[in-house]
Amino acid sequence: MALREIKKHPRDEILRKKSRKVDKIDQRIITLLDDMAETMYKADGVGLAAPQVGILKRIVVIDVGDGLIELINPEIIDAKGSQIGDEGCLSLPGITGRVKRPNEVKLRALNRKGEEIEMVGTGLLARAMCHETDHLDGILFIDKAMSKSHEE
Repeated sequence: MALREIKKHPRDEILRKKSRKVDKIDQRIITLLDDMAETMYKADGVGLAAPQVGILKRIVVIDVGDGLIELINPEIIDAKGSQIGDEGCLSLPGITGRVKRPNEVKLRALNRKGEEIEMVGTGLLARAMCHETDHLDGILFIDKAMSKSHEE
Protein backbone atom coordinates (compact mmCIF):
# COMPACT_ATOMS: atom_id res chain seq x y z
CA MET A 1 0.00 0.00 0.00
CA ALA A 2 1.07 3.55 -0.61
CA LEU A 3 -0.10 7.02 0.26
CA ARG A 4 -1.42 8.99 -2.69
CA GLU A 5 -1.35 12.75 -3.10
CA ILE A 6 -4.74 14.31 -2.43
CA LYS A 7 -5.63 16.75 -5.20
CA LYS A 8 -6.71 20.23 -4.10
CA HIS A 9 -9.37 22.60 -5.43
CA PRO A 10 -9.09 24.86 -7.42
CA ARG A 11 -5.54 24.00 -8.51
CA ASP A 12 -6.30 20.46 -9.69
CA GLU A 13 -8.88 20.53 -12.50
CA ILE A 14 -9.35 16.74 -12.35
CA LEU A 15 -11.73 17.34 -9.43
CA ARG A 16 -14.23 18.88 -11.88
CA LYS A 17 -14.19 16.01 -14.38
CA LYS A 18 -16.61 13.11 -14.67
CA SER A 19 -15.15 9.71 -13.76
CA ARG A 20 -15.33 6.64 -15.97
CA LYS A 21 -17.02 3.40 -15.01
CA VAL A 22 -14.75 0.54 -13.95
CA ASP A 23 -15.13 -2.24 -16.55
CA LYS A 24 -12.75 -4.77 -15.02
CA ILE A 25 -11.60 -5.26 -11.45
CA ASP A 26 -7.95 -6.22 -11.71
CA GLN A 27 -4.90 -5.92 -9.47
CA ARG A 28 -4.52 -2.21 -10.34
CA ILE A 29 -8.04 -1.52 -9.03
CA ILE A 30 -7.39 -3.58 -5.86
CA THR A 31 -4.15 -1.65 -5.27
CA LEU A 32 -5.99 1.63 -5.81
CA LEU A 33 -8.64 0.63 -3.24
CA ASP A 34 -5.92 -0.23 -0.71
CA ASP A 35 -4.00 3.00 -1.38
CA MET A 36 -7.15 5.11 -1.16
CA ALA A 37 -8.08 3.60 2.22
CA GLU A 38 -4.57 4.20 3.58
CA THR A 39 -4.59 7.77 2.25
CA MET A 40 -8.04 8.49 3.73
CA TYR A 41 -7.06 7.18 7.17
CA LYS A 42 -3.74 9.05 7.18
CA ALA A 43 -5.59 12.31 6.35
CA ASP A 44 -8.26 11.67 9.03
CA GLY A 45 -11.04 11.67 6.44
CA VAL A 46 -14.32 9.76 6.42
CA GLY A 47 -14.35 9.28 2.65
CA LEU A 48 -12.23 9.54 -0.46
CA ALA A 49 -13.09 9.29 -4.15
CA ALA A 50 -10.64 8.23 -6.85
CA PRO A 51 -10.60 11.67 -8.57
CA GLN A 52 -9.25 13.09 -5.31
CA VAL A 53 -6.09 11.05 -5.88
CA GLY A 54 -5.95 11.88 -9.58
CA ILE A 55 -7.72 8.82 -11.00
CA LEU A 56 -10.90 9.31 -13.06
CA LYS A 57 -12.51 6.02 -12.06
CA ARG A 58 -15.83 5.51 -10.27
CA ILE A 59 -14.32 4.25 -7.00
CA VAL A 60 -15.02 5.42 -3.45
CA VAL A 61 -13.89 4.43 0.05
CA ILE A 62 -15.80 5.46 3.18
CA ASP A 63 -15.41 4.88 6.91
CA VAL A 64 -17.66 6.83 9.28
CA GLY A 65 -16.44 4.78 12.24
CA ASP A 66 -18.13 1.45 11.47
CA GLY A 67 -15.43 -0.06 9.26
CA LEU A 68 -14.19 0.40 5.72
CA ILE A 69 -16.69 0.46 2.86
CA GLU A 70 -15.32 0.05 -0.68
CA LEU A 71 -17.61 0.96 -3.57
CA ILE A 72 -16.91 0.46 -7.25
CA ASN A 73 -19.31 2.12 -9.72
CA PRO A 74 -21.63 3.31 -6.92
CA GLU A 75 -25.06 4.49 -7.98
CA ILE A 76 -27.64 6.03 -5.67
CA ILE A 77 -30.93 4.30 -6.38
CA ASP A 78 -33.13 5.81 -3.66
CA ALA A 79 -33.05 8.71 -1.20
CA LYS A 80 -35.42 9.66 1.60
CA GLY A 81 -35.80 12.47 4.09
CA SER A 82 -33.38 15.33 4.56
CA GLN A 83 -30.70 16.58 6.88
CA ILE A 84 -28.64 19.73 7.00
CA GLY A 85 -25.12 19.57 8.34
CA ASP A 86 -21.58 20.83 8.06
CA GLU A 87 -19.28 19.25 5.50
CA GLY A 88 -15.63 19.54 4.73
CA CYS A 89 -13.44 17.85 2.17
CA LEU A 90 -9.87 16.62 2.02
CA SER A 91 -9.59 18.40 -1.35
CA LEU A 92 -10.74 21.73 0.14
CA PRO A 93 -8.72 22.10 3.34
CA GLY A 94 -9.91 24.78 5.73
CA ILE A 95 -13.34 25.18 4.11
CA THR A 96 -16.63 23.96 5.55
CA GLY A 97 -20.20 24.49 4.45
CA ARG A 98 -23.74 23.62 5.48
CA VAL A 99 -25.21 21.20 2.96
CA LYS A 100 -28.69 19.69 2.67
CA ARG A 101 -28.53 15.96 1.94
CA PRO A 102 -30.95 13.03 2.14
CA ASN A 103 -31.13 11.41 5.59
CA GLU A 104 -31.31 7.93 4.08
CA VAL A 105 -29.65 6.72 0.89
CA LYS A 106 -29.76 3.36 -0.85
CA LEU A 107 -27.03 2.58 -3.32
CA ARG A 108 -25.87 -0.19 -5.59
CA ALA A 109 -22.21 -0.88 -6.32
CA LEU A 110 -19.62 -3.58 -6.82
CA ASN A 111 -17.26 -4.75 -4.11
CA ARG A 112 -13.60 -5.61 -4.71
CA LYS A 113 -14.61 -9.15 -5.71
CA GLY A 114 -16.86 -7.81 -8.47
CA GLU A 115 -20.02 -8.82 -6.60
CA GLU A 116 -23.03 -6.50 -6.81
CA ILE A 117 -24.01 -5.13 -3.41
CA GLU A 118 -26.81 -2.89 -2.19
CA MET A 119 -26.56 -0.94 1.02
CA VAL A 120 -28.55 1.63 2.94
CA GLY A 121 -26.91 4.44 4.84
CA THR A 122 -28.50 6.90 7.25
CA GLY A 123 -27.24 10.06 8.90
CA LEU A 124 -23.50 10.59 8.49
CA LEU A 125 -23.11 7.52 6.26
CA ALA A 126 -25.84 8.81 3.90
CA ARG A 127 -24.07 12.19 3.82
CA ALA A 128 -20.72 10.56 3.04
CA MET A 129 -22.24 8.37 0.33
CA CYS A 130 -23.72 11.44 -1.39
CA HIS A 131 -20.58 13.56 -0.94
CA GLU A 132 -18.27 10.90 -2.39
CA THR A 133 -20.53 9.90 -5.30
CA ASP A 134 -20.80 13.60 -6.17
CA HIS A 135 -17.01 13.64 -6.56
CA LEU A 136 -17.35 11.03 -9.31
CA ASP A 137 -19.36 13.54 -11.36
CA GLY A 138 -17.05 16.50 -10.71
CA ILE A 139 -19.36 18.00 -8.08
CA LEU A 140 -17.89 19.45 -4.88
CA PHE A 141 -19.79 20.14 -1.67
CA ILE A 142 -19.24 23.87 -2.13
CA ASP A 143 -21.51 23.65 -5.19
CA LYS A 144 -24.38 22.64 -2.90
CA ALA A 145 -23.46 24.54 0.25
CA MET A 146 -26.04 26.87 1.74
CA SER A 147 -23.19 28.81 3.36
CA LYS A 148 -19.42 28.48 3.42
CA SER A 149 -16.79 29.40 5.96
CA HIS A 150 -13.03 29.52 5.81
CA GLU A 151 -11.32 28.32 8.95
CA GLU A 152 -8.32 30.35 10.03
